[in-house]
Amino acid sequence: MSLLWVGFAILLLPVLWLLVAPLRRARLVHDAQASFEENDKSAEQNVAIYHRRLASLEAALERGDIDQASFEADRLELDRSLLEDTEGLKRRPLHSPASGRFVVPLVAMVVVVGSVVWYQQHGAEGDLALYEAYQESDSLATLVERLEQQAERQPNNPNVWSSLYPIYRDSGQGAAALNALENLIELEGRQASLLAHKAQLKFFMANRSFTDEVQALVDETLALDPREPTILGLMGVHAFDRGNYEEAIDRWRRAIAGMPDSGSSDALREGIRVAQQRLGVAPEEQEPIAQGPGIHVSVRLDESLEGMLDDDTRVFIVARDMEGELPPLAVARVTLGDLPVTLVLDDQHAMSDAARLSQVSEVRLLVRVTPSGVATPAPGDMFGDLDGVAVGSIEGEPVEVVIDRVIE
Repeated sequence: MSLLWVGFAILLLPVLWLLVAPLRRARLVHDAQASFEENDKSAEQNVAIYHRRLASLEAALERGDIDQASFEADRLELDRSLLEDTEGLKRRPLHSPASGRFVVPLVAMVVVVGSVVWYQQHGAEGDLALYEAYQESDSLATLVERLEQQAERQPNNPNVWSSLYPIYRDSGQGAAALNALENLIELEGRQASLLAHKAQLKFFMANRSFTDEVQALVDETLALDPREPTILGLMGVHAFDRGNYEEAIDRWRRAIAGMPDSGSSDALREGIRVAQQRLGVAPEEQEPIAQGPGIHVSVRLDESLEGMLDDDTRVFIVARDMEGELPPLAVARVTLGDLPVTLVLDDQHAMSDAARLSQVSEVRLLVRVTPSGVATPAPGDMFGDLDGVAVGSIEGEPVEVVIDRVIE
């Protein structure tokens, strides 16, 4: 932590140097301005111009070019002009170059103190302390001790309680885990994911029983998010315990669809396999489990293009974001002989964790038949697409993409 404050001090040094720089140059600026004012001949030049114009007026009067009344009016205007010109040249006395020298250190102190106070209010000093606790702990017991110390020092930091909760839960300290979770809910609000974890914890603390409190938490969570995976997994466990294996399989499948944690997903898949065995259904006869929101799509070849390519020609089915800014969100490969084909695109078909179907609400579907078998479009490839396809439930009728064009 001391290195952090050393870094802040180093960053503040240029700021303080910029604040002090005008004070160091004050004497030079004062002397330059004083020299300029001493050598300024503007007043003398204005007076000389006045005398020339006055002489011109007097000469015009003597020649009879103007009468006495005109002469008096023009001279009055000339006098007024001289007064206005000389009025603007009056300067106030220069301040001493040492004037205000105490303000600069005061401003510098305000900048330093203000920066420190702002960081303490809005910075991440507490999170850095948590990071150090993880880095300096060589055992779970040491880590828990350091995290508990941080909980005493910064009880309003939600990251402290979110770090302690899973450790308490996984080590069987139900009461401590519940306390950490309740503190987290108090700080973060009654979010669906936090309420789901509380319901799950209460469920297992009550010997896998749906008490009134557990049921109330389940109802509140489902009202906030009907697809919350932790709650769906919990409801699957409850159904399994009651021997309702079909309901357990349904709940667990829906939970896996919204669950990013592969470890938890694998545990639920194992539960599904056991439930299927209890039902006397072979696991391999079950349909693949969708991973998150998806698209139910049907692809067929237009009749006008039939027979142009061999049945083993590769077909790419690609989902892209509407703006075309991300890598392909999902890619499936079939052959021309498989058409017409119906399938589900979901996060299992992602090419990268950074670009998945579950990240968007709409996509553009592109289907390309390519004799070369490469991903880059080429002349002779057959093509079809469909814009504005919604990503969501895979239930119901599939959207249809027709391959009806040839790339020239």
